Amino acid sequence: MKVEQIYTGCLAEAAYYIESNGEVAIVDPLREVAPYIEKAHEEGAKIKYVLETHFHADFVSGHIDLAKKTGATIVYGPTANPEFAAHIAEDGEILSLGNVKIKVLHTPGHTMESSTYLLIDEDGDEHGIFTGDTLFIGDVGRPDLAVKTDLSREDLASHLFDSLRVKIMTLPDNVIVYPGHGAGSACGKNMSTETTDTLGHQKMSNYALRADMSREEFVKEVTEGLVDPPQYFPKNAVMNKTGYESIDTVLERGVIPLDPKEFRDVVERNEALILDTRPKDEFAKGFIPGSVFIGIDDKFAPWVGALILDLNQPIVFLAEEGKEEEVVTRLSRVGYDNALGYLEGGMDAWAKAGFDTDSINEVSAEELAEKFEKDHLNVLDVRKESEFESQHVKGATNFPLDFINRNMQKIDRNQTYYLHCQGGYRSMITSSILKARGFENIVNIQGGFDALKETSLALTEFHEPQTML
Repeated sequence: MKVEQIYTGCLAEAAYYIESNGEVAIVDPLREVAPYIEKAHEEGAKIKYVLETHFHADFVSGHIDLAKKTGATIVYGPTANPEFAAHIAEDGEILSLGNVKIKVLHTPGHTMESSTYLLIDEDGDEHGIFTGDTLFIGDVGRPDLAVKTDLSREDLASHLFDSLRVKIMTLPDNVIVYPGHGAGSACGKNMSTETTDTLGHQKMSNYALRADMSREEFVKEVTEGLVDPPQYFPKNAVMNKTGYESIDTVLERGVIPLDPKEFRDVVERNEALILDTRPKDEFAKGFIPGSVFIGIDDKFAPWVGALILDLNQPIVFLAEEGKEEEVVTRLSRVGYDNALGYLEGGMDAWAKAGFDTDSINEVSAEELAEKFEKDHLNVLDVRKESEFESQHVKGATNFPLDFINRNMQKIDRNQTYYLHCQGGYRSMITSSILKARGFENIVNIQGGFDALKETSLALTEFHEPQTML
């Protein structure tokens, strides 16, 4: 028996490869399925099942393409009603995989179809649980992400309480927990950076698994500190339930080189968004006017999903040479399938063609500190509210990037604003969006809060954040 976690940092998502005696099950695959197929081929094995723990909201699963390409059966737990061929397992149903067995445990709460897969090894021992978004390391799944349900988040939290205590906490302490996400995912409030653990240790350390916890206490603690989920979550959940275009078609359409004139024509003809995925320092020095920066070298896909409101938005992009296919792939992971090509030759080609460029004004943290009190500067801290409340520069205003589309009317186009996040990535995204929306007096603070803390600026007292949402 072989169990391998395939972790993708950008989405803080874990897929799993389970193999026994030439048969494979893939749990919660990402949109691009070639790596799973290649791995099975290298092992001389055949993919038999695609196990889906629920209708994911934070990414588009590769279940449909993987089933079409391999003949594997897509499996969901009870109450799921996908609009494509799938096996809807009964609670307690046993699936055979080579010399091992996989038991389906219906664990509603995060969503009503949420299920956990219990792996039973060759000796009949309960080895591990693939919990999806039911149980994380240090946390449990949010009960407010289910699409089109008449149940409140408190109702779902109550279901989750029962699922954990009846189906999961009754398992042996040495069972390994294989969760669907780790720290950085918006599917939970405050997950650990660890991505596996034993159930016994989780019973001791996970706040939601306290043995003496009442239902009322659980519901209160699990629903505390929740903020609105990213706007793309319900849209991805619908895609996962109804189906989508093949990743092969998406790549074929998106990885097309365009010279500067072709690039400009595609933008004008399709009202395409120009997405600049290069490193933030390169973007600051020179970019196409009106373009939005979301760098590929950080939490690219979640920020695309949070900020680009229309999944069908035509997109053309700039990328470092050799990363063009990666950009289209990572866009597709969150349902943005309408990439129409990239600027061949990048900004050098654009400038040589004689087209206009723009840049972002920047100051160092030291320069900002010298000017801050003397000139009464407007400093916008674009980190999450939880980060801001934990500690911030005294006199700064919280302006979370997560909610920029609804908060933009709160600032004045005639004022100059100095922007920072933790390290510089999010403030550059914010700067690009504000510039694209006509805010000309924007200055990015290099190094963000990490650098500002090293200056003479007065800071609020530090408080340990209770949530990372």
